[in-house]
Amino acid sequence: MSDRRFPRSVFSRGTEPDARFTLANERTFLAWIRTALALIAGGVALEVLGLDLHAGLRLAASLVLVAVGVLTPALAWFGWMRTELALREGRPLPTSPLGVILGSSVTLAGILVILAILLR
Repeated sequence: MSDRRFPRSVFSRGTEPDARFTLANERTFLAWIRTALALIAGGVALEVLGLDLHAGLRLAASLVLVAVGVLTPALAWFGWMRTELALREGRPLPTSPLGVILGSSVTLAGILVILAILLR
């Protein structure tokens, strides 16, 4: 019987790793999904609440949060695939660009909110 798991490009290669590592990789992926939801919700809330902030800077901060929230699941999916392949092929685990991207984006959004508060 052939392996019908998705994506086949991952599960058809290498050998089956210890289930604990595969499940840890899946939990990491799901944590990134929760982070994405929080970023989108924060960006929407910042704009919808219409706080007494500089409108242009508030919108810019909201767009940064929502855009990164939309990008995060795609990056998390590719990170999950790269990690799963490394586990299956016995290679060192790859690094993820998500930490730097999210850290930079949240910092930028925070700076924009601070400026929006100061310039209201």
